[in-house]
This record gives sequence, C-alpha cells and structure tokens, in this order.
Amino acid sequence: MTSGKKEEKQVICFKCKVPLEIGKVEVTYLDNNFKTDLPRCPRCGLIYVPEELAGGKMLELEQTLEDK
Repeated sequence: MTSGKKEEKQVICFKCKVPLEIGKVEVTYLDNNFKTDLPRCPRCGLIYVPEELAGGKMLELEQTLEDK
C-alpha cells in the first residue's frame, strides 16, 4: 500500500558530504540576474540544478533571452 505522497530525494554534496538545503541563490545568464530558491550546500555553497528544472523552465528562459 502506498501513501500517495511523492517521496523527495535527499541530495548530498559530493565534496562536503552534507545534505543540500533550499536557499536563495543568484543565477546569471546573458548579463541578466535572477534570484530563486534552489538546493545548495550549506558549507561550500555548491548549487544543484535538478534535471527537470534545467530542461524545463530554465531552458525556456534561456531561449527567451537568446531571442531578444
């Protein structure tokens, strides 16, 4: 029997071996800056961009900026 809840995966920083935490990060692309919440390492600041975000919203945004 399943609970129906989507299980979240915990991502671990390869360098520091600690779980990533959601935090505000600044993303820069083609001289445009955006602030968004993404998983990042609380020790070294490494940012993890999930594949579904990279191939979805971020790809759409990149294409929009490149068309300008």
